[in-house]
Amino acid sequence: MIQRSGVEVRLENLVRRYGTVTALDGLSLTIAPGELVALLGPSGCGKTTALRLLAGLEEADGGRVVVAGKDVTGLPTNRRNVGMVFQAYSLFPHMVAWENVAFGLQMRKVGTEERKKRALEALELVGLGRVANRYANQMSGGQQQRVALARALAIRPQVLLLDEPLSALDAKVRARLRDEIRRIQLEVGITTLFVTHDQEEALAIADRVGVMQLGRLEQLGPPTLVYTRPATPFVAEFVGLTNRLAGTVKGGSVEVRGVQLPLVQPDIADGPATALVRPEAVTLIGRGDAEEGPLVGTVLTVAFLGAVSRVTVDLGDTTVLAQMPTSAASQHPAGTKVRLELRSDPVLIQREEPASAAS
Repeated sequence: MIQRSGVEVRLENLVRRYGTVTALDGLSLTIAPGELVALLGPSGCGKTTALRLLAGLEEADGGRVVVAGKDVTGLPTNRRNVGMVFQAYSLFPHMVAWENVAFGLQMRKVGTEERKKRALEALELVGLGRVANRYANQMSGGQQQRVALARALAIRPQVLLLDEPLSALDAKVRARLRDEIRRIQLEVGITTLFVTHDQEEALAIADRVGVMQLGRLEQLGPPTLVYTRPATPFVAEFVGLTNRLAGTVKGGSVEVRGVQLPLVQPDIADGPATALVRPEAVTLIGRGDAEEGPLVGTVLTVAFLGAVSRVTVDLGDTTVLAQMPTSAASQHPAGTKVRLELRSDPVLIQREEPASAAS
């Protein structure tokens, strides 16, 4: 069994520029020993650049990278003791699985017997001991990515780096392998940075999620906190689905279509604002004879998603998305007249003026 204790990783005020474009704008992040942090954000937000600076694949224009208390900022990749898994499997087609896994050990001058022993251990860890003698073209995409993971772990790195490792796989395999990566990471206890643009992946796999925009961390925290208490409007809109409803802030709450909702940040100045309301905070009540009102509308569509469904309701001047158990949603087919109820969860508000945006 591959075992090791995790190490602390610190990215300190990292800056990276490409010409006139700033990819990282003073990024600071500390990953605790054995922790899995997922960096989440849209293309161009700087998440992969942060990973590449930690790996030593690029040089920072400013700041430091510290691993296990040692400044590795100026060290090349082969002296940083990191394992890397990318979207592309990059397996050698002329080598069987265990030979692919052992390749990094060969580069480190590990003896033949020890090399094979550690490669087979790593394959067992990822559940592929039975395919140790298969070539890449004899394995599925999910199996090939597991081999790539085993290859990264076989060198016994201090830090594991995963850059969009699941995006080339279909949804079912992706979900299964995501859970396997988490199981292995917990079993091995390795400090891990996982980069993805898939919010479901990040929320499901990480101890903490860092949401990035324009080279900066907008929020860093446990998945439940990032989802239920987003720090900024960007986080609220990027992580999960969000209804944007016109309202008026007054006295520490916001009035939305006749309903008073508490604010995540109650010290915001009074005045018009857009409230960001999660679909699961919206409930439907069937009211075929309902009088007209700001929360009365007509069901446009019902999207079945398995255990839950998403219902789109036309309120005349806007549409609202509600998410609920499928058993409840099935009572409101398209064309049904309904009244909405808004749960009194604290909400973020957004305004046009940058000065009053949540920070």
